[in-house]
Amino acid sequence: MITRYSRPEMRAIWTDENKLRLWLQIELLVAEALVKEGIVPAADFEKIKSGCDKCMADLPGLVARQRELEKTLNHDVIAFVEAVSEKINHPASRWFHFGLTSYDVVDTALSLQLVQSADILIADVKELLPVIARRAREHKLTPCIGRSHGVHAEPITFGLKLAVMYDEFRRALERLQRAREIVAVGKLSGAVGTSAHLPPRVEAYVCKRLGLRPAPVATQVIQRDIHAEFQTVLALVAASIERWAVEFRHLQRTEVLEAEEPFTKGQKGSSAMPHKRNPITWERLSGLARVLRANAIAAHENVALWHERDISHSSVERIIFPDSCTLLDYMLSLLIRLMDGLAVYPENMKRNIGLSLGMWNSQTVMLALIRKGLTRERAYELVQRNAMKTWEAKHAGRDDADFLAQLKSDAEIARHFAPGELEKLCSLEFHFRHVGYRFKKLGL
Repeated sequence: MITRYSRPEMRAIWTDENKLRLWLQIELLVAEALVKEGIVPAADFEKIKSGCDKCMADLPGLVARQRELEKTLNHDVIAFVEAVSEKINHPASRWFHFGLTSYDVVDTALSLQLVQSADILIADVKELLPVIARRAREHKLTPCIGRSHGVHAEPITFGLKLAVMYDEFRRALERLQRAREIVAVGKLSGAVGTSAHLPPRVEAYVCKRLGLRPAPVATQVIQRDIHAEFQTVLALVAASIERWAVEFRHLQRTEVLEAEEPFTKGQKGSSAMPHKRNPITWERLSGLARVLRANAIAAHENVALWHERDISHSSVERIIFPDSCTLLDYMLSLLIRLMDGLAVYPENMKRNIGLSLGMWNSQTVMLALIRKGLTRERAYELVQRNAMKTWEAKHAGRDDADFLAQLKSDAEIARHFAPGELEKLCSLEFHFRHVGYRFKKLGL
């Protein structure tokens, strides 16, 4: 599974040991609250706590015993309750899980796991942003051609391209922070959400101690639109990763080769062709983003449950939550490495700018003619006429294939410009004069 490549801290969140640790924590807080309510005797609580402490000290043993009991009981929470009761080994165990339904424990623990996972994903993006910022500043004024529809448009700088990336992942950070807040909700309101067997004070007490807010109202479960929103945010962050994976895959094509993913010593690119240096890691990120989108769809399917709850969502969530969190952690870790070691080739960028023979100045010249009194239609016609002649000269292999020279040779255009004026307009400096403003807006 891909999850083995994520950070150990993320993998640990989704272990059975951590899950049962959280279940124990919730159950113990409920028992503590019931002492305050005058329901559970303090002496019995001490027996419960002692049993829970034994379980905490041997979580692998608790997991093993729960699994053993579950083979017969076919119910994970009942198996957990019986395994802990064995450790309590006292009549006080009757108060363990008192007044709770299974998903009071399961859903509240799941929220804690999602919060823990969100904290790691937020830390990942916070680690990524300075890397992108450093590369953006490094290439703030490195000229490259901008493309629309894959075709040369107007020049930009490679740093400005990366500044766009930086801004996108700032939004990813904000989304993850909001998602963490959205999912930080617990519920201890019973089998259908009426709080019939435990007063809302217990729910409030436990959630406060856990750093969660109580659900204002719930059924047997926390409503699944909350979880679907969390999964959607993960999928959207993955989509941003894919957006840049696609960008850099294109830039690594042999015909372009403006940027290239790190190719480490000893690495091989093809079993058949020793010369190959393929964008395999960018392609991996593109593929994995599809998995996160699919998981988000599954989370959306989980929103519609029968009445106060059916169990159709449970099996799905056992897969999509750990897989999505660990997978996005892995993807962000890869992205950090790729951006840190990205090879950038300014000379190839300069060469590629030259391929369109200066025709990227077409809008600049058209607008200049409009300022000089021509209609937009006439200015467009004159500039396009000369661009087409430049293309024809290029395809014919002639030496006079140069847009600026073509413009200067056209009397209908040349008469509107003073000597040297067209040269000044048709310059990279003209296009880059506001790049600094964009960097300043981003705080780069």
